[in-house]
Formats: sequence, structure tokens, C-alpha cells
Amino acid sequence: MSVQIVRYGELVPCKTAFIDAHTPGSDQKENFTIIGGGVSESPDQHVHIAETPGFNIGAAGQPPKCRNSLHSHRTAEVFFVLSGRWRFFWGRWGTAGEVVLEPGDIFNIPTGIFRGFENIGTDYGMIMAILGGDDAGGGVVWAPQVIEDAADHGLVLSETGKLFDTKKGEALPDGVRPMPLLDDAALAAFPEPSARDVIPGYVARYWDMMAMSADGPAHIVGDGAILQDKPGFDIHFLSRNSIKDDPYTFDRHEVLMGMTGHWNLSTDDGDTTIAPGDTVLVPPGMSRSLTPAMTGEAAIYRIRGNDDAAGLTQGFTGGHS
Repeated sequence: MSVQIVRYGELVPCKTAFIDAHTPGSDQKENFTIIGGGVSESPDQHVHIAETPGFNIGAAGQPPKCRNSLHSHRTAEVFFVLSGRWRFFWGRWGTAGEVVLEPGDIFNIPTGIFRGFENIGTDYGMIMAILGGDDAGGGVVWAPQVIEDAADHGLVLSETGKLFDTKKGEALPDGVRPMPLLDDAALAAFPEPSARDVIPGYVARYWDMMAMSADGPAHIVGDGAILQDKPGFDIHFLSRNSIKDDPYTFDRHEVLMGMTGHWNLSTDDGDTTIAPGDTVLVPPGMSRSLTPAMTGEAAIYRIRGNDDAAGLTQGFTGGHS
């Protein structure tokens, strides 16, 4: 087993990953599947590392004013902002609440609510995503208006979760029906929490995590972490003083995702540098050490699987701790 590295500059985008790929306002999205199959609905999606360590890693890149349409997940979804300024919004119509995230901020979005996001910055932006479970496929539920708008622009989603582009002459196979729209009874089961209910328990800010990590890794997501829900993995935020240069091992896969600065990673495979946007998968049992590569600001996210059930959370239950 060896270390696997996906460099930011080598990420392969897919522009037809989801049902809103032709819908005006969402048609400039780029989706990236870094580790695992992700939740893409398109066969065109490139998978960088097929092996899953109990969770999936992906990313979304969008130019200014481009948005991702309202959807819900059956498994956990955690985002951190790599670059840009992003507005996350949620609710049946996207009006129940919203929060604006800056680079380094993280959002452990409650399962069971409709959510969307848009780049409200002035430049192309990137958000990184951690999805619960080995198999995140089939986990997207679209708000009815998203499916209706997509059909007006040539994209049809099958009941099996695969996209067909009628503009290219594609049609649903015989015996396969389009994805049914959620009825009023099903829609009523989706909570409509306010920003006051969500932000304190599910959002952590970069500079707050920097302060918390001054004497050791800050436990951000997972059992006993500062954010609510146990999504099937633990996320720690590491800064310059969080970790010593002593070698260590871990009995599960460990994913390192560069946020700011550059980091030196030394393993049995040799030495490498982790830059912002790079994703590194380190196998279980391998000796490693991690240190900042230079002076100045440096932060990195560390993700490890745990024994929580398949990345499934209880969903939003109201209020916050």
C-alpha cells in the first residue's frame, strides 16, 4: 500500500455531473470526484481515486454568481471553503436560512434538509466536500422545481439516478421511468430550520479554529467535536502548533487536505509537499510525520473514518447544543 496524492492543479472537472447542468445560473459549475464515486449522476465524471476509506471526497468549482440547485442528501455532507466567498442557503425554496462562508470556514450541513450554494465572490471559487459512507451514490434528492427546470433545458433524470440529455438525442430506456417528483406529504417531512437554529451548531470559522488548534489538533466534526452530528468520520483542523514532527501511525486511512501554506509529509514512501487544494490518502499503519514547510500561516484538514453507522446522521432535530 502506498500514499496516493491528487494535486489541485491536476483535478479533472465534470461540467455535466448533475441535473441542473443546463439550467441558466447553474450551467457553469465544475464538479470534481477526488476519492470514491461521489454522488455524480453523469458517466462523464472522472474519479481520481476509486478506493474509499469510509467516506468520499469531492469538490465544486464555480465562477461568480453561479449556484448549485436545491437538493438534499441521505448521508452526511461537510464543506470547507478553499477559495472564494460562498453563500449557503437551505429550505424547500432556499429561504429558511443562509450563511456566508469565507476561505477556511467549514459547514457540517444537517442531513434531511434541502440545501444549495452559490459563489458570491468576484473570482472563481472552490469548495471541498466530505461525504459520508463508502457508497454515496444515489444519495441526492432534488427539490421538485429543480427537476422541472432541468427538463425545460433538455436534461431528464431517471428513477435510477442517471442523467439523459434530450438535446443529444438521448432518451430513457424502455421500462425506465423518470425520477418522480416529491409530493406534498414527502416535502412536509423536510425541516425548515432558521439560521439561528443551524449556524451555532454546524458552522466553524477559520480563525476560531486557528485559535483552538494552537496547542493541538482541533476536533471539528465527529463524536465529541465542536460541531453537531456524527457523520461517519472525524475532521481535525491542524495549524502550525498542532502537531509535532515525531512519526506516528494510525489504524485507518487518513486523508490530508491542504488549506493554507505548505506542509511536509514524510512517509515510508518518501517525502512530499502538500499545497493548498491537494488531497492525500495515507493508508493504515504507515509511519508518517507532518510539519509546516515554511514560516507563516499554515492550516490543513485531517479526515479519518470511525465506527459511526455508514456515514448516516440523524438529520436536523431542532436547535443546537
